[in-house]
Amino acid sequence: MASETMSKRNGGKKYENRLRQIEEILHVGTEPIDYDELRASCSYGIPDDLRPLAWRILLNYLPSDRQTWKLHLKGLRSTYHSLIEDLIIKPIVEKQTEADDHPLSQKPSSEWNSYFRDNEVLLQIDKDVRRLYPEIDFFQRPTAYPNKGAMEVKLSQRITQEGLKADVVDHSKSTSFIERERRRSAKPHQEDSNGCSETHWQVVERILFIYSKLNAGIKYIQGMNEVIGPIYYVLASDQDSEWAAHAEADTYYCFQLLMSEIKDNFIKSLDDSHFGIDAAMKRFHNRLAELDPDLYSHIVDNLAIKPQFYAFRWMSLMLSQEFPLPDVITIWDALFADPKRFALLDDVMLAMMVLERNTLIEADFGTVLRLLQNYPEIDVLKVVQLAYSIRDGSYTVPRRQSPKLSARMQLQDVKNGVTTLISSKLRSFSFKK
Repeated sequence: MASETMSKRNGGKKYENRLRQIEEILHVGTEPIDYDELRASCSYGIPDDLRPLAWRILLNYLPSDRQTWKLHLKGLRSTYHSLIEDLIIKPIVEKQTEADDHPLSQKPSSEWNSYFRDNEVLLQIDKDVRRLYPEIDFFQRPTAYPNKGAMEVKLSQRITQEGLKADVVDHSKSTSFIERERRRSAKPHQEDSNGCSETHWQVVERILFIYSKLNAGIKYIQGMNEVIGPIYYVLASDQDSEWAAHAEADTYYCFQLLMSEIKDNFIKSLDDSHFGIDAAMKRFHNRLAELDPDLYSHIVDNLAIKPQFYAFRWMSLMLSQEFPLPDVITIWDALFADPKRFALLDDVMLAMMVLERNTLIEADFGTVLRLLQNYPEIDVLKVVQLAYSIRDGSYTVPRRQSPKLSARMQLQDVKNGVTTLISSKLRSFSFKK
């Protein structure tokens, strides 16, 4: 009991020291940010009040020299608000005022043509953001910092749910993922009833629409809403109102930077290359085979379960659908803090498999697939800790013998015992004689 109490005290001290270190790195002194020191301090989680600033730095949105932050942020935030004006507000106004332009115009320069093309993408964005993290009411609540100009031409009012198509994304560029059950059955977020404000999901919709306009090569792909959701939630929940007021612009840039690292997962044309999602899933399955040959053999060889059935969603969405939002944020603290960033994601995924090993290795096809597609609630800190152990090679998966093999071995032991006993009796009989 005494040793357990001492262990808890030591763990508490380590936690307090780590929090103090994060705070000192972020808020104390005028020296440039030491990225290595910050990453090491944030690897097991970041306090809520420090996370918004830490994520801005870890995602490379803020430069290391804190003396340049004010000017840096002013320029980027101003640029983003200009994008809202140029890509959302002005096209609507110009479309309505152009005398020689009309909805049936075939002119390439027609604002109406551009309007209809944009709506095809907007249909999918709207559908997805209305179901963003339905288990919490945050995205349904009005934002305290609405964009007054954009509120007059809300994107969500450009389309109607009656005309919404299920699959308007370009599947030549992306691979569909199987949604988790809680998302498929979620009730969509609704617009604010009084119409004089905008909700958080509508802000996310605007960010994604601007991203799609400025990234013509990839545009919007289903699932990007799951990637941007945690970022916006963290930045918009900042306890410092001066930072929270600019959550929309900062989220756009953080999302843009993150997507530059993971966009290969959304591009179908890279699937046969060494960089696409298929190559990443193959590498993950190879690591599973190396770490736990028995589990790999059961899932892949015996049950023929492909990584596309579960690992595609895990990887492309960085596990954002597998856990409640607070747990996703904890995992992302570790991912963003890791120097290799998404190499750690493989370790986290392996840890998830190992923690459910006893169930997976004995289960049939249906049970395994249900578990992997709807991963059970778990202490994600244990997942992260195990991931680090897998990475540094200190964890060894236990080798379990199947019940049938154990029974045969037990029978063989009995036979060997009987043979030994008989031989002993024979030798004894021969000696007496």
